[in-house]
Amino acid sequence: MTAAFIAIAAVVVIVLFLLSASVRVAREYERGVIFRLGRLHSPPKGPGLFLLIPVVDKMVRVDLRTVTLNIPPQEVITKDNVPVRVNAVAYFRIIDPEKAIVQVENFMVATSQISQTTLRSVLGQHVLDELLAERDKINAILQEIIDEATSPWGIKVSIVEVKDVEIPSGMQRAMARQAEAERERRAKVIAAEGEFQASERLKDAANVMSQNPITLQLRFLQTMLEISSERSTTTFLPLPIELFRPFMGGAGESS
Repeated sequence: MTAAFIAIAAVVVIVLFLLSASVRVAREYERGVIFRLGRLHSPPKGPGLFLLIPVVDKMVRVDLRTVTLNIPPQEVITKDNVPVRVNAVAYFRIIDPEKAIVQVENFMVATSQISQTTLRSVLGQHVLDELLAERDKINAILQEIIDEATSPWGIKVSIVEVKDVEIPSGMQRAMARQAEAERERRAKVIAAEGEFQASERLKDAANVMSQNPITLQLRFLQTMLEISSERSTTTFLPLPIELFRPFMGGAGESS
């Protein structure tokens, strides 16, 4: 009786062990790539509950969610020979679990390496001004190249963003001086344009006054009103030269 009980217990333990080794559960965002006696068994399993053949089947779990890959800072020489230090971030996900496991040994390491080399290669083909001002264009080029390189591995690269661009301190000071000189140039151009427009308006006003002398007298009276409103002990009174013409004419006749 005891031997039979021990045998039954042993069978139950073996069955439970086999069940635990064969039953697998994959989450909604997971897939199980099955190798049966070393050969790929298609299609991938999941999501949900599925069974494996103990000892015969081996499963590799693959996550289908979007992965955020931080690309380490890279030393880059731009097209105009400026040394910069650039880091970036890439977003990718696995769209073919079988290729991600079979076609490449470690898809994370492979994607990171191809991203680093592509970052150095692409940025080396652009000048510093393009790197600073045309960030969206460079991001699109990086995304296209990296996505094309990782496509045979069943990986889809959706976004590549250049995060930080570190410029040497000497170059930063030179750029600051250049920006200051540019601001001074714009200020001088604006001031010259303002003086030109003011001179144009003064010319128009002079033409109007020359055609109607009464406007000159009205302007004279307005100026006197403005002077009288100020608190000053000394007042300069401008007089039209026409008031002295009779005296100047008489002086000329007497001479």
